Amino acid sequence: MDTHAMGGIVPMREPGRCGTPPATSAELSRLLTAVRRGRVLTVTGRFRGPRSLLVREIAERLPSNFCDGVAAVRLHRPYGISELAAALNRSPATAVSRLAERDMLLVLDGTEFLAPQAVAWLRALLGSAPGLRILAAGRYPLGFDGERVHRL
Repeated sequence: MDTHAMGGIVPMREPGRCGTPPATSAELSRLLTAVRRGRVLTVTGRFRGPRSLLVREIAERLPSNFCDGVAAVRLHRPYGISELAAALNRSPATAVSRLAERDMLLVLDGTEFLAPQAVAWLRALLGSAPGLRILAAGRYPLGFDGERVHRL
């Protein structure tokens, strides 16, 4: 994954961090299938560490499933539309046009920091970008149509 292509993108594995994902092999297999077949999978739970670890594990196994790879954004403060687009190194308008033609997985870690307008923007983005999939980690589901939710 090219982490320099877009600002705000973080490597899937952080140096010095390791651990076992909080899922069994069977659960992990079901989650991988859910990402491949669905548009949105959100891992929810009270604690950020296990959620983050699980979405990183899922995302690390999927780059070859998407022609344009995986982009990961770690949300650590309130994010509106402008901040989210900037994390993708784009303006909101160019992010929509650029992602509309991509076959990629967008990983959002910390979706509890997304402003309601940013969630609505992501919903609209999914409507205009048929090859886009979202893998999210947050305290609560995003509330998208067809969203699959895995609770830890």
